Amino acid sequence: MVALLWFILLVVLAVWLVGFLLNIAGGFIHILLAVALIILIWNLLSGRSSSRA
Repeated sequence: MVALLWFILLVVLAVWLVGFLLNIAGGFIHILLAVALIILIWNLLSGRSSSRA
């Protein structure tokens, strides 16, 4: 699950960077970036180690 969250974070950051450079999708990209940052902060603060089964 944590790997999926990191993947989503990386995809959103990549889309934000492309949108920022090409000036497309305006505010929507920034909302996605805010969501990605919230996921990152949640993941860092929870600090749970993943169990490998």
